[in-house]
Amino acid sequence: MIDAPPPRVHHRAMPLLFHGQTLLPLPCGGLYWPAEKALLVADLHLEKASHFARKGWPLPPWDSEVTLARLADTLATTGAATLVCLGDSFHDAGGPARMQHAARAALLAIAGACRLVWVTGNHDGSSAATLGGEAVAELRLAGLVLRHEAVPHDASPELSGHFHPKITIHHRGRRISRRCFALSDTKLVLPAYGSLAGGLAIEDIAFADALPGRLTALVAEADRLLRFPVRAAA
Repeated sequence: MIDAPPPRVHHRAMPLLFHGQTLLPLPCGGLYWPAEKALLVADLHLEKASHFARKGWPLPPWDSEVTLARLADTLATTGAATLVCLGDSFHDAGGPARMQHAARAALLAIAGACRLVWVTGNHDGSSAATLGGEAVAELRLAGLVLRHEAVPHDASPELSGHFHPKITIHHRGRRISRRCFALSDTKLVLPAYGSLAGGLAIEDIAFADALPGRLTALVAEADRLLRFPVRAAA
């Protein structure tokens, strides 16, 4: 019997040591946790296009398929046994009912291939669990708290989403905008994973309120993890 090749992500992603845990921020916006064999993603915002279509604002209708195809590829690449979605997995609570056959089949395949945990978000609540997996308000794992939105005055080491951080870099006369991870002393906020989720500038006051103290933007590339100081501790 021929052994399967090892997951490629271990050789491409640069590690981040966060409160005693080695985490791998990925260029796609996911976060792989090798010790737990877990992939974390935030803010998929599935069925965002169909949400706006109902309001008369037509958008390309394949956003869920694109997001889920990328998610399936990330799961295969990392070999993750657990997938934790950190809230706002659907753009609204009615999203699961609007999902078309191809996207629904892709999500059911993901749910059948790993343990799937939906952290409830402010957009979707626990609605995603109607398509498989389990819904929780938050999850505590190996000393870290996993929730949708950062709690500013909770000193516990925390992984979350909600804010869709992005950074704009001025380089050789060009403005380059990239999704990023937002890192403070005790908190790590993941970028939005969804194809239509958009982003919020990491300099926005919302980050100062949610992540007090020193703040750093992390941009993950295939072979390096770029760090951009956003502000010093007050």
